[in-house]
Amino acid sequence: MKKMDEKLKILIVDDSPGNIKTLKAILAESYQLFIATNGYDALEIAASTPIDIILLDIVMPEIDGYETCRRLKADTSTADIPVIFLTGEDRILEEAKGLMLGAADFILKPIHPIIVKSHIRTQVTLIEARNALLNQNKRLEYMVEERTLQLRTLQDAAMVAIGSLAETRDPETGNHIRRTQYYVKALVNHLRNLPNFCNYFTSEVTDLLLKSAPLHDIGKVGIPDRILLKPGKLSIEEFEEIKKHPVLGYKAILDAEKMLDESQTPFLRLAKEIILFHHERWDGTGYPKKLKGEEIPVAARLMTLADVYDALISKRVYKPAFSHEDAKVIIVNDKGRVFDPDIVDAFLAIEDQFQEVAAKFADCG
Repeated sequence: MKKMDEKLKILIVDDSPGNIKTLKAILAESYQLFIATNGYDALEIAASTPIDIILLDIVMPEIDGYETCRRLKADTSTADIPVIFLTGEDRILEEAKGLMLGAADFILKPIHPIIVKSHIRTQVTLIEARNALLNQNKRLEYMVEERTLQLRTLQDAAMVAIGSLAETRDPETGNHIRRTQYYVKALVNHLRNLPNFCNYFTSEVTDLLLKSAPLHDIGKVGIPDRILLKPGKLSIEEFEEIKKHPVLGYKAILDAEKMLDESQTPFLRLAKEIILFHHERWDGTGYPKKLKGEEIPVAARLMTLADVYDALISKRVYKPAFSHEDAKVIIVNDKGRVFDPDIVDAFLAIEDQFQEVAAKFADCG
């Protein structure tokens, strides 16, 4: 972008010393001038210097003005420079050919100062208008990017806040949603490099998965405290009530989707998969749909392991906290029964990261 006091650069291309002298006398005071006496020099100057306007003679040795213009327009670095042809007789035919090549205007010889200045001013006005439009577009793009970032940040915060709401029902779960989110992140970062998962974990899916993870237990809001906080073993009837929380959470997301258009809800698709299926088991004995093996969405399989691991190492009203080693033994024993074998292998490969997350987001007290 030019400074306010910076002169526009005009390239004069003409093999006639007289024409060059005349144009210099007319334009030198107001513009920074560059001179070429043939098409090849003109192309070289235009490619290496930020030229604003080109005054191009048609009749020249070696390559004429038409060919010079064609090459200028064929090069993306010079295609947008306005070309004003300097033309003589047979003007109508010359203008038609020049317009087909992308010329912006024509100046008829012999050169007259007022005519030249008028045509130049017209192009300067167009250049200024184009620059103003480009600047406005850049400002709008920046505003859109800023707004998009704000909406994404708000979306992320909302996901965590809604997930936290479910956790407040149980004072002992503390940083559970933070830990499970980072367990999932660690698993994704490992699995995305493996043949079975690399095509699934695109950047978009990975981002949406991490945003959706905090919502996995929102259905617990609909479970009575007498069941959710019961310190002893649940009865069969009480466990059946607990098993409703994936469906309750899923229905809540469906209701949210109805308020949004399709372009605003891609992250909710993964949220629904995680919420509804994170209690399914690899052997088909889970709930609520009794899905088996790869019928279970990948996102839910990840959350299953992350959720179970965190429940094992955390104190609950119905049990003490297990050590990492004890939790690992349970998970390995349930490989191929509760958990996807590949995800268990990933857990074992990065178990130190799980311990780091558990320590970083440990509950107080």
